[in-house]
Amino acid sequence: MKILVVDDEELIRNVLKEYLQLEGFLVEEAQNGEEAVHKALHDEYDLLIMDIMMPKKDGYQACKEIKMTKDIPVIMLSARGEECDKLIGFDLGIDDYVTKPFSPKEVVARVKALLKRSYGENMSYQFGGLLIDDKAHDVYIEGEKIYLTPKEYDLLKYFVSNKNIALSREQLLTNVWGYDFYGDDRTIDTHVKTLRNNLGPYRDYIITVRGIGYKFTYDEEM
Repeated sequence: MKILVVDDEELIRNVLKEYLQLEGFLVEEAQNGEEAVHKALHDEYDLLIMDIMMPKKDGYQACKEIKMTKDIPVIMLSARGEECDKLIGFDLGIDDYVTKPFSPKEVVARVKALLKRSYGENMSYQFGGLLIDDKAHDVYIEGEKIYLTPKEYDLLKYFVSNKNIALSREQLLTNVWGYDFYGDDRTIDTHVKTLRNNLGPYRDYIITVRGIGYKFTYDEEM
């Protein structure tokens, strides 16, 4: 998923970009409200993180112009925490509000929560640096998009939907290829091998379960 970070302070943009990319998000930057409006109206973003006090055009005005034509979730950043400032933002359609100074980890948590509210529970799957964007059917490794065939994507999606569950080859054939597919174990093994190669550093998330088939494993503390 792609996020636009808007702030006139380069340090804040860099910190947020680094933390968001570690979670597998694609991140672009804008350094003022005018640039933010231009980018948001000419490209597609899943969420905006925008400062209020900026040159050329403040966050309130930029948000108002963007919201006139695009329904994009917005998290507003501000050094001021007064209630009236928050109310102005919420009246403009801002979804969340974070007061500076802030914890980058908290912002990332708020981003994930807002994306879940806005797009649904199964919008994306995140496993370390492996991100599966189910809305777009795209897969990213450390922020870089990789290319899978439709069947490889379906296989990966079925694996992660059944995380930590041993799946037989018969189950995979039935649920990924369909009941009317006349394949054999070699079909599964070939696709799993190719999928593992495409996952690169995350190939070991798919392990072989002797005598059964395969399992997608992920330890939350990894």
